[in-house]
Amino acid sequence: MSYRSKAFLFQHIKSILDFYEPTIIDSSGGFFQNFKDDGSVFNADRRHLVSSTRIVINYCRAYGLFGDEEFRRRAQHGLKFVEQYHWDEDRKAYNWTLSAGLPDDQANHCYGLAFVLLMYAAAYDAKVIDSSAPIEDTFALLESRFWLEDMGMYADEASADWSHLSGYRGQNANMHTCEAMLAAYEATAGEHYLNKAYSLARKFAVELADKSDGLIWEHFTQQLDIDWSYNKDDPKNLYRPWGFQPGHQTEWTKLLLNLHQHRPEQWMIDRASALFDRALDKAWDHEYGGIQYGFDPQGKICDDDKYFWVQAESFAAAARLAVATGRKSYWDWYDRIWDYADEHMIDKRYGAWFRVLDRKNTRLSDEKSTAGGKCDYHTIGACWDVLRIVQ
Repeated sequence: MSYRSKAFLFQHIKSILDFYEPTIIDSSGGFFQNFKDDGSVFNADRRHLVSSTRIVINYCRAYGLFGDEEFRRRAQHGLKFVEQYHWDEDRKAYNWTLSAGLPDDQANHCYGLAFVLLMYAAAYDAKVIDSSAPIEDTFALLESRFWLEDMGMYADEASADWSHLSGYRGQNANMHTCEAMLAAYEATAGEHYLNKAYSLARKFAVELADKSDGLIWEHFTQQLDIDWSYNKDDPKNLYRPWGFQPGHQTEWTKLLLNLHQHRPEQWMIDRASALFDRALDKAWDHEYGGIQYGFDPQGKICDDDKYFWVQAESFAAAARLAVATGRKSYWDWYDRIWDYADEHMIDKRYGAWFRVLDRKNTRLSDEKSTAGGKCDYHTIGACWDVLRIVQ
C-alpha cells in the first residue's frame, strides 16, 4: 500500500490511537502520560502541560477525521483537566507540571502557551468547543506576557508570578507559536494570527537564519546574537538541545509551506526547500538509515540518535515540498523516510512509534511515551498534515 494513500494514513493514525486506547483515560481527570512499550502505565500521577494539551489535539484531530463521538468526549475530558488543574486562576497562568493533581513546577513557558493556543484552535476547528474566545484569550496572554515588540519575537520563560522574564532567547518556542498561530488562523480566519505567523517565519527562517549561513540555530543572546555555546554541555536537553537540529529545519519547512498556502510568496518555497535539502544532506544516515538528531556548526554529526519526531516531521515536510514544487525527488524522500520508520521506528508488536533509537537502530529505553517528551502528537500530526494536502 502507498504511504500517500488516504487509506494508509487513516489506518496508521488509528493504529497509534489504538495503542493508547485501553489505558490512557484517567477517570479522576486527564490522561495518563507515561507508557512502557507494551502499553503499561508508569509514573501514573505525573502530568506535563505539553502532553496534556497535545493529547487533546490528537483527539480533536481524530474526531475531525473519523467523526467518532468517543474521540470528541476524550478531547473534552482532556480540555476539562487543562482548565481545572493546569490553569491557575489566581496567577492567570498554567502550571507546567503536576504530580497527583498538585503543581510542582509553576514556571511560565511560552512553549506551553503555544500548545494551549494550538489546543483551543484544534478544538474549535473540530467543533469540540463552540466558541473561539479561548483562542483569543490565550493569544492575549501570550502577547501581554511574552511578546517582545522591539525584537519581533517571544521570550521563552517567566517566573511563576510573572515578575521576572528570563534573558534566554530561543527558536523552539517561537517555532511552535508560529505553528499555533497558523492553526488559530485556519480555525477562525483572524488575520492577526496570520500576521503573527508571517512575522515569526520571517524573523527565524530568514533574518536570524542568515546569521548562521541560512540554517536555523536554536539559541540566541538577549541582543539576538547567535549563542553557539548554550547547552553545549547538555546537548540532549528536551526543549533546548545544542547543535543544528535537522528536525527543526524540516519543521520550519512544513510551517513555511503551510504559510505559503495562505499568503504565497516565493521566498517561502525557496527557504523551505533549502532548509530541508541541507538538513537531509547533513543528517541522513546512509549506512543505517534514518535522520540523525543533530550536527555541529562545522556540519559534523554531534548526536547520531534517531528520534521519532524528527522522522515524522520530515516526511510531512517532504510531502508538502513535493506538492509545492512538483518535484518527484521529494516524494522519493517521503517514501524513503517512511520505509525507514516502517522498518525500525514503528512497533509492530504493540503499536505506536518507539521514542528514540541509537544510530544502529537499537532501542535506548523501554519507555514509549513520557510526560512532556512524547504522546505521538508528532506522528499523528504528520499523518494528519499529509492527509490535508493529498486530499
